[in-house]
Amino acid sequence: MTVTDLWRLAWRGLTRRRVRTLLTALGITVAVASMVIFLSLGEGIRKVFTQQLGGIGPDIQVSLSGFTQGLAPAPNLPQTVVRDIQALAPELGIQAVTPVVMTVRGSLDVSQSAVLYGLPAAQGVTAVFPNTTITQGRLLTAADEGQGVAVIGAKAAQNLNLKLGSQLNLNRRNRVTVVGVLAPESGLVDSFIFLPIQTLQRAEGAQGRVSLIAVKLNDPRQARRVATALAERLNLEASTQSDFLSFVERALKISDAVRFGISLIALIVGGLAVANTVMMGVYERIREFGTLRAIGARPAFVRALVLSESLLLALVGGVGGLLLGLAGIWGVNAYTQQLAGIDAAALTPRLTLLALGISLLLGLLSGLLPARAASRLNITDALGRV
Repeated sequence: MTVTDLWRLAWRGLTRRRVRTLLTALGITVAVASMVIFLSLGEGIRKVFTQQLGGIGPDIQVSLSGFTQGLAPAPNLPQTVVRDIQALAPELGIQAVTPVVMTVRGSLDVSQSAVLYGLPAAQGVTAVFPNTTITQGRLLTAADEGQGVAVIGAKAAQNLNLKLGSQLNLNRRNRVTVVGVLAPESGLVDSFIFLPIQTLQRAEGAQGRVSLIAVKLNDPRQARRVATALAERLNLEASTQSDFLSFVERALKISDAVRFGISLIALIVGGLAVANTVMMGVYERIREFGTLRAIGARPAFVRALVLSESLLLALVGGVGGLLLGLAGIWGVNAYTQQLAGIDAAALTPRLTLLALGISLLLGLLSGLLPARAASRLNITDALGRV
């Protein structure tokens, strides 16, 4: 008997109880889809940071504690460090030094959250984000330093319902007027609100302190050497863009492990459903297996037949899970595009292979016990079963 005949018999065995097979396949489909959607979030964020690396940060950023406080560190670094770095600029090939104050404006409604980004008004937004362009109003100028003005990203303007001339409350005592709206970039900067550094320091009670210092180099390829020199001489943390990506990758791996652990529960339930369906099929077809053995089929063939049914069931569920997961990813991206202008989820080739691989492994493990039971049937007892 050929392999094609084996799979044909396996398919017939599954379609005898179509409702039960369908429900089992749906269980696997939902389990695989949940895993795909959860893990696609990590893949999407990786893609966003990789594609936008050149526009989301400086060549080097100097801070008190690196990335241990996350991507928006508290303003706890003395601003006098700026002068220390500027003194080293000719020696280390530093082109520009920009002090930055960052804080996250949180809300129970995610769409109302934004990142407040303060930097010297004289240097302007393009000092750290050179690809930004204005679409309404104007950028920050030197005369704006310490004044209650702000330039906002396109998504921040949309989500917070702001436009030119709108008032934005930073807290009970401080408010700013929108003087410019940036052009949409479909990136993280779209959710930023840029303010003069002294304005944000005053609002946060952080006069004389900054979150980080952005350093732009004449030759970005020397970033590692310059970062090492700055860290040694200033006794501070100096991180390059590659360090930033490494931090993001580590954080995403941890979150991937958590999401996979949650998905694993559903996968185990789906595997038990497959095992139950195949085992019930074995007991309902004992006479059939006995007949196969009587006409010369070896135990190995019976094992292969039952395992084929289990693998086929898992494969159908896995493919269905990928399709359902793809629909879920589309829904997630539609939401995050509306919220922040980014695709937060992505179905990558390695995620596709992982989903199909886990589905087949699930089918294989779920079919081992039923296959063993079917291959060890006593021919006489099996033929005598009513």
